[in-house]
Amino acid sequence: MRSEQKRILIQILLFITTFFTTTLAGAEWCFGKSWIIYAEAGIYINPDFTLADFIDGMQFSVPFLLILTVHEFGHYFTALYHNVKSSLPYYIPFPPLPLSLGTMGAVIRLRSKVPSTLKNFDIGIAGPLAGFIIALGVLYYGFATLPPAEHIFTIHPEYKQYGLEYADHVYVPNDSALSVTMGKNLLFVFFENVVADPERVPNVHEMMHFPFLFAGFLALVFTSLNLLPIGQLDGGHVLYGLVGFKKHRIIASGFFVAFIFYAGLGLEYISPSQPSSLLVWTIPAYAIFLYLCFTGLRLPVKDTIMYTSVVFAVQYLMLFLFPEVIGYSGWLLFGLLIGRVLGIPHPPTEIEEPLDQKRQLLGWIALVIFILCFTPSPITIP
Repeated sequence: MRSEQKRILIQILLFITTFFTTTLAGAEWCFGKSWIIYAEAGIYINPDFTLADFIDGMQFSVPFLLILTVHEFGHYFTALYHNVKSSLPYYIPFPPLPLSLGTMGAVIRLRSKVPSTLKNFDIGIAGPLAGFIIALGVLYYGFATLPPAEHIFTIHPEYKQYGLEYADHVYVPNDSALSVTMGKNLLFVFFENVVADPERVPNVHEMMHFPFLFAGFLALVFTSLNLLPIGQLDGGHVLYGLVGFKKHRIIASGFFVAFIFYAGLGLEYISPSQPSSLLVWTIPAYAIFLYLCFTGLRLPVKDTIMYTSVVFAVQYLMLFLFPEVIGYSGWLLFGLLIGRVLGIPHPPTEIEEPLDQKRQLLGWIALVIFILCFTPSPITIP
């Protein structure tokens, strides 16, 4: 009993900490109010950061954590329904440093083995579906209530001198400017064109200054990552239920290799255009990285080396022949996490049983949601 109370206390503290860190992150991302200052003399707390700034940050943290919470409790209550012991969500705070989101998400721990394909499918799909529904509501509200275009001048008063044509003046690339760009996915484009007033849709460089849009966008990114049809991610559970053990391994392996291949195309440090003095150490380092990722395929060493060699060779050739084709290197760290921790194959369940038609339909709906939510390049920071 004491251990259970201690566990719940830890979970509560993690949630409070995550709420605090995401609120500070929201204040910085959405309103440009950072709680710390970096200067030549060192790092110190910003004396101008006020309680009002913290409360403003809650416009981001509340909807964002709401979506994450509904997602995790979707798993939790479905597990309870199927008599599978589960923990309450563990929120993962992240230090609210500059350009940090304040969290790495949340997870639940299943304390008993899921005995059947059907139960495994239900628990896996419940979280993304529940969180996706809330994310739709957050995005709809955000796009339907966009302030006038002049709102950006309250965040960037220096833009006012250019009027609404500020984009022609302030996004000129230079060595000193930090230009953060948010990507788009199909669902975001739909809301922009169907729900929002076109004259009020913010520039992609300024989208993070609209808390509901930013929270909803990040929720879609998290949802798409969870729905990757790999290993024991939510999408992996869904795919396993749809196609079974053997086909899952083939599809998941192919998808993982393609995911790493696309991500690697965004790594400029291995580009043939780089000087040989740099490539002499970045190429071996990247080859080792690829090998570590592909160990998650659970193949013999020689096959893992083969995958590493082929993927690197084709990537390098494409960077040479088509330098305009750019991937997103930000996915590489997530790929390493999948390969080294989560693994690509899905462990077999004790009871293999085919899904009924309703569950099969839900499975394909989850695939459509993945396509709608996936953003090739979510946030680009030069």
